[in-house]
Amino acid sequence: MRYHNITKDDMLNGDGLRVVLWVSGCSHCCKGCQNPLTWDPDGGLPFDDAAKKEIFDQLDKPYISGITFSGGDPLYCANRLDVRSLIEEIHDKYPDKTIWLYTGYKWEEVWHYPMMKYVDVLVDGEYVEECRDVTLLWKGSSNQRVIDVKATLEKTDKLVPILHCGDHE
Repeated sequence: MRYHNITKDDMLNGDGLRVVLWVSGCSHCCKGCQNPLTWDPDGGLPFDDAAKKEIFDQLDKPYISGITFSGGDPLYCANRLDVRSLIEEIHDKYPDKTIWLYTGYKWEEVWHYPMMKYVDVLVDGEYVEECRDVTLLWKGSSNQRVIDVKATLEKTDKLVPILHCGDHE
């Protein structure tokens, strides 16, 4: 896996203060994407022990709510196994921290991935420039969904969105 950045004390990509891992590689290539630099799977830096330590040092801080995986796309085929391993390790080491994951894939395409049992919130769907809405929390276009993964996995018959004031679900 490769990555472009690790953001510290982030308040825009999930609830609370978070650390964000911006991975390389995306096959969606959405028109108007805010991170086209991250599309190239060979871009950025190799994810190594130093990068992992940087993330864990942030997660050690009691005021950090958790980690967000973004990109690129953490579920891009070349990222899935490494992201899964990292998610499992974070879940085991920091069971009280939340794990958010942004992907251009829809929930219906990824709900069965083994890592989903460790993800708390999934923001799904490609960014659609024509649906851009800057008033929405945690997503860039109205077609995207902010999904409570644990509640949704328990209720197989419907999605359980996380709604906040101003959301248009």
